Amino acid sequence: MRTMSETNPAAPAEVAAPHRYTAAVAAEIEARWQDFWDADGTYAAPNPKGDLAGDPELVAKPKKFIMDMFPYPSGAGLHVGHPLGYIATDVFARFQRMTGHNVLHTLGFDAFGLPAEQHAVQTGEHPRVTTEAAINNMKSQLRRLGLGHDKRRSFATIDPDYYKWTQWIFLQIFNSWYDDQAKKARPISELVAAFESGERAVPGGRSWDALSAAERADVLGEYRLAYASEAPVNWCPGLGTVLANEEVTADGRSERGNFPVFKAKLRQWNMRITAYADRLLDDLNELDWPEAIKLQQRNWIGRSEGARVDFPVDGEAITVFTTRQDTLFGATYMVLAPEHPLVEKFTPQEWPEGTHDVWTGGHATPAEAVAAYRAQAASKSDVERQAEAKDKTGVFTGVFATNPVNGEQIPVFIADYVLMGYGTGAIMAVPAHDTRDFAFARAFELPIRCVVEPSDDRGTDASTWDDAFSSYDAKIVNSHGEDVSLDGLGVTEAKARITEWLQSKGIGEGTVNFRLRDWLFSRQRYWGEPFPIVYDEDGIAHSLPESMLPLELPEVEDYSPRTFDPDDADTEPETPLSRNEDWVNVTLDLGDGRGPRRYRRETNTMPNWAGSCWYELRYLDPHNSEQLVDPEIEQYWMGPRAGQPHGGVDLYVGGAEHAVLHLLYARFWSKVLYDLGHVSSAEPFHKLYNQGMIQAFVYRDSRGFPVPATEIEERDGAFFHNGEQVKRELGKMGKSLKNAVTPEAICEEYGADTLRLYEMAMGPLDVSRPWDTRAVVGQYRLLQRLWRNIVDEATGEVTVVDAEPDETTLRALHKAIDGVRQDLEGLRFNTAIAKVTELNNHLTKAGGPVARPVAEALVLLITPLAPHIAEELWRKLGHTGSVVHQDFPVADPRYVVDETVTCVVQVKGKVKARLEVSPAISDDELEKVALADEKVVAALDGAGIRKVIVRAPKLVNIVPA
Repeated sequence: MRTMSETNPAAPAEVAAPHRYTAAVAAEIEARWQDFWDADGTYAAPNPKGDLAGDPELVAKPKKFIMDMFPYPSGAGLHVGHPLGYIATDVFARFQRMTGHNVLHTLGFDAFGLPAEQHAVQTGEHPRVTTEAAINNMKSQLRRLGLGHDKRRSFATIDPDYYKWTQWIFLQIFNSWYDDQAKKARPISELVAAFESGERAVPGGRSWDALSAAERADVLGEYRLAYASEAPVNWCPGLGTVLANEEVTADGRSERGNFPVFKAKLRQWNMRITAYADRLLDDLNELDWPEAIKLQQRNWIGRSEGARVDFPVDGEAITVFTTRQDTLFGATYMVLAPEHPLVEKFTPQEWPEGTHDVWTGGHATPAEAVAAYRAQAASKSDVERQAEAKDKTGVFTGVFATNPVNGEQIPVFIADYVLMGYGTGAIMAVPAHDTRDFAFARAFELPIRCVVEPSDDRGTDASTWDDAFSSYDAKIVNSHGEDVSLDGLGVTEAKARITEWLQSKGIGEGTVNFRLRDWLFSRQRYWGEPFPIVYDEDGIAHSLPESMLPLELPEVEDYSPRTFDPDDADTEPETPLSRNEDWVNVTLDLGDGRGPRRYRRETNTMPNWAGSCWYELRYLDPHNSEQLVDPEIEQYWMGPRAGQPHGGVDLYVGGAEHAVLHLLYARFWSKVLYDLGHVSSAEPFHKLYNQGMIQAFVYRDSRGFPVPATEIEERDGAFFHNGEQVKRELGKMGKSLKNAVTPEAICEEYGADTLRLYEMAMGPLDVSRPWDTRAVVGQYRLLQRLWRNIVDEATGEVTVVDAEPDETTLRALHKAIDGVRQDLEGLRFNTAIAKVTELNNHLTKAGGPVARPVAEALVLLITPLAPHIAEELWRKLGHTGSVVHQDFPVADPRYVVDETVTCVVQVKGKVKARLEVSPAISDDELEKVALADEKVVAALDGAGIRKVIVRAPKLVNIVPA
């Protein structure tokens, strides 16, 4: 394999100057200052109290809490694309320290997850061993980049003293319920007290005292914010676990492993995130987040206003939610989700007389048809089922429902385009005014009745239409019954009238619905947080007392969940924890007055999202063993303040891919903790910034397989590997694509400061950009010129002089200070580097020794971006303290504004003169100056003037007569 210098002709060829800034010098400087920072505790952020309390003067300054999204410690280590966000937050944190802030910036590790467990399954090695090795490797890689983290605050989610509090938070959620009247979570004990006193009616009408322990548990389970229930879930036999909706791809396969995912009914833990749907929506308005992320969350929560309507059938009722209750008279059939619980109740043994052949799916009985169709639907993901498909599928259940507005008997189908997870899992189908219903009606020869008058010339005979007509700006037609009529009303009026009528009849009501579903919180894995839950002999769930936390993972002989034929949906999970009988079946005294009893532990584990739902709080008070976080410390770092009404982290940087996973889950946990009085911040992250991705070229051979990027030769614009021409495309960087470049390789060739500068200079932080190793040398040259402007390469002596700079240099300096300040504050690191480069080039071109005030200001300007060389030069300039906490330069306004600007004077559209004028010159003054200029007079050559257009101070356009 070629070396980097061989593959990169622009790589530096070092010369013999003994004190030149080279990769070797950079490596020595960087290692030395990293050791100094660690020993000195340079980046320690003091708390107002507790074991991390420190300098009270620093605590008295404004605070800044700056965070990166939790990294997962991969065994493959980092490539140069990974540190982009970490370098960016480090630059910003350093700038904030230099502008007078107490800055909390640290990094922990989100260490539970499938990769380590799958390695354990394959090798038998405990996942903790490989995970801790990966963490240590990642720490080493990040340290080499000079990141200014407060290492006292770092942790991993797999540390028992961390997941003790993850388990504790779970128990707070388990022991809470959402009070719809108070609009907040309250302890479940308060609900029990209300049931006991009769203040609140017990569902079912019985008294609380008359209920058995199991019945009470069932009642409370309907209220708890964390609850176990049997419900349709995404079951992945190939992984041996269930998955959240967000972990299933659009084609119905597992995001990890690409295994088929099926719908199955299993008992699982859930989080009642739906109780917070309105607050999750409303509070987005106060967050400083990208609008695209806010939109994704709003769409995922999916708030819609409409009505619930009951359709009687066989002594029961199918309840639907609709946003178009004004079209009830146009409902000509109904559709249930295949998983709907009423399907089995309503399915008769024979087809009713007059059943259309197309309705039966070719089956002899409704039971056969329904069973076959349900099996077919179970193999599809929700995304697949909702996608627009050319052919609509479904079967008739064999029963008819009554349309409540006109008494009409309408057939009830099941079809996979209706989801149990949305609304009630049932719809009234109005085919004339819904495209999917229209296609289904055509396929199954069902009536199509127009009830919303079309605005085009198609008429109201829907049987002649090519597609549905949908509008909120139209009149209602063909919609009248014995005691209600909507004819002639607009949509809004019709909605209000029919909703009032439904409520008066007791067969419906206006309501709000959400697309958001409760969060599936169980995983059939080993490598995750154990649930602090045990079950008694009656199967009632009990929470462990805090004194028994953390409940640590036991040792097991086999880390693998039982996996099955990936295509076999008729299987059930078997967890690794269930095989450790001594751990599962225990005798415990839970402190509830019942004494020691036998219990069975929960054998599922929490999902990998659990630990990242609250980690920002642990950064604040990482060694607190008595409480989640000290309230005064939490208030100091995250409490509400001007411009941040819900509190939260001041800057949170990470990828946009977590919009409806981690970010939504963390917001939910934060709100529960806020409601229960454990924190003062109702939101975890006030400002969110999504960094782009560093991409790299992928080279593929004739088979389409990636070949090593380091072995590519370029000839005449074509690319070759071992003599064979290959194709080049831009894509992700990674080991599997054989195009990964490690940070170590760049650091060895150029130094960490060069890598930092290059990643920040590649382009705006929020856009993706291609990696080009050949371009790294540009930032290396910048640092060499910076060094040369201060240090003599032959002697190593500092060359700056104690003198005042000339005015031209002062203007260049203060313009740079002003621009860099604004750019760093706005996370525009690429343009900040450009301004530093411009100033440094000015000094290089000016020649001669640099004045000390300019040299010192230049070093301070580059400190956040290239901290190692800045520390070294600051020390060489005679300072004894670290540059990290020095004040960032402040521009003198006198020198920021240009003394003169160049004004272009045009005659007949051609430039005839350039004038140096004051930036404050008026239009009249500029016109006089331009007309008096010798070159302009000569160009006019005595001709009269028809018009003068003045745009002070930069343009005068003269139109001769």
